[in-house]
Amino acid sequence: MSDAPQPEAPPQLFSQAFAADPYPAYAWLRTHAPVRWTRLPSGVEAWLVTRYADAKQALADPRLSKNPAHHAEPAGAEGRTGIPGERKAELMTHLLNIDPPDHTRLRRLVSKAFTPRRVAAFTPRVQELADRLIDGFAGRGSADLIHEFAFPLPIYAICDMLGVPAEDQDDFRDWAGMMIRHGGGPRGGVARSVKKMRGYLTELIHRKRSDLGDDLISGLIRASDHGEHLTENEAAAMCFVLLFAGFETTVNLIGNGTYALLTHPEQRRALAGSLARGERALLETGVEELLRFDGPVELATWRFATRPVELGGQRIAEGEPVLVVLAAADRDPERFARPDALDLSRRDNQHLGYGHGIHYCLGAPLARLEGQTALATLLRRLPDLGLAADPADLRWRGGLIMRGLRELPVAFTPAGPAHAS
Repeated sequence: MSDAPQPEAPPQLFSQAFAADPYPAYAWLRTHAPVRWTRLPSGVEAWLVTRYADAKQALADPRLSKNPAHHAEPAGAEGRTGIPGERKAELMTHLLNIDPPDHTRLRRLVSKAFTPRRVAAFTPRVQELADRLIDGFAGRGSADLIHEFAFPLPIYAICDMLGVPAEDQDDFRDWAGMMIRHGGGPRGGVARSVKKMRGYLTELIHRKRSDLGDDLISGLIRASDHGEHLTENEAAAMCFVLLFAGFETTVNLIGNGTYALLTHPEQRRALAGSLARGERALLETGVEELLRFDGPVELATWRFATRPVELGGQRIAEGEPVLVVLAAADRDPERFARPDALDLSRRDNQHLGYGHGIHYCLGAPLARLEGQTALATLLRRLPDLGLAADPADLRWRGGLIMRGLRELPVAFTPAGPAHAS
């Protein structure tokens, strides 16, 4: 069984206390109601799936569609299933909310441009970014690792990979910051940021067509021009999703992962020692364990039953929404030994942190590269890094999809720049 103490009564979900530590509640759900009909804070009701076996089945079941058109929203709830502007046709053309055959076509096109070779070649740039960001605060002896490191590293990295010019990247940082601070809601400053980012990407794609480079947007254009067609709306939506999904998950991977290491000193010492000996095996298995233990994506994005489905003994009716709770599945004691223990050397670790099936995260290799580089660089350059706050005082961004720290204050012995370390 799980080490986490379970509530005796049905837990209160989606509260601030739940955001800080959802795992006892998930343990209760796995035991007592592994597939449960739940009212969400938005008022929308959905099935929550919390056991590993059920989660894996649901993630790969073709009867559970990603297209929100299959969901008949209740009156007054439009747009509140977590997909901004979900009823707008121009936002319906990306990998997160379409099904085969369109999904197959788009994923194949993106895969031609987003290759393992392109990701591997990006390694020196990610290292350069990590060192540059640490240089910005290393001499002070204190920092907020979310805002000064975990957030800017992936946003600048994905901008570089997409081909966003350096002079425009601070705009992207501002737009992304608005979305990550306030979630994906359809109103106010978030909506304006989404509109500005989408408009900029559309204009950038126009410019790239006449001046192709070695970036990801140029790769998408080349793939489209030499085979299956990628419409302009599809290209802009695809870049938007790659940018947004490609940075927020990594912010949380670095933030949650660093916090886990700082609160598990024996695991942190083992990893630091391994890296000091020039070994990478523990870093690689360690990042996978951090993805399982407290991963960046708490719930998989929405699915909708296209016909009746039985899951975990429950009958899900046509049109009903399903949310797979990855964080709960990855702590299921039926699948993982000592699931509430952090074990960076864990080998049998087929976690669901990046999904499963045809919707498995396309950007997982880049996120792994960024996570490994970020954590290794922090441990190497700031060896006595420690929390500068009581863990109970840290604030968590709770949401339906992502979960991460709002800030991570740390202290350390001031250090010199990268070239002097």
